[in-house]
Amino acid sequence: MDGGNMSIPRFTNTDFAVFQVEGLESRMAKLKEHIQPKFAAIGEEVATFLTTLIQDPFYIHIAKHARRTVNPPDETWVAWATNKRGYKAYPHFQFGLRDSHLFIWFALIYECDRKPAFARQFLAKFDEVWPNIPKYFYISQDHTRPEVTSVNNLQPDEVKTILERLEKVKKAEFLCGTLIPKEEAVTLSGEMLINKIEDTFNKVYPLYQLASTL
Repeated sequence: MDGGNMSIPRFTNTDFAVFQVEGLESRMAKLKEHIQPKFAAIGEEVATFLTTLIQDPFYIHIAKHARRTVNPPDETWVAWATNKRGYKAYPHFQFGLRDSHLFIWFALIYECDRKPAFARQFLAKFDEVWPNIPKYFYISQDHTRPEVTSVNNLQPDEVKTILERLEKVKKAEFLCGTLIPKEEAVTLSGEMLINKIEDTFNKVYPLYQLASTL
């Protein structure tokens, strides 16, 4: 941790290396030891920020990967939602890591029933909303897979196709935000990381509004 009593943890090569640990139990032990305490500290900081930004209490949900029985997780995360019991069924925010990068997302995943209405709202206000999404952001259509598409490489018609699929296909997902490559992530202080997370959430806040004011 950085100096000071209220310090924010930073991420190191050791943290990213947990995904090289073989076996579900061994990897989960490392996640609990190295990663989840950092998620708890970052979670508190960002929950306060989101609660102030959105004027609704936000609760912290650290991924437990409880449904896994054999395969160890390839990524792990902390999520923030306005529901105390869970986040998957709600529009939410995520921060987490894979072996190659950190990710910072606004997320609507498979369990969220707001996806069709969000897609319709987004399409209706497309010319107002889409130009304000930074070109260095990414879109993911499946939170379980590492593949993402750069906003810079997406034409408006392609984005509309993604949204139309989100409206019609029950298992479709939509995540928007930024990635921080491991090489950059390990150079960031805890405070710099918090600033990046909060800046990203500020920029995707209009998407959260589309999903929440239905």
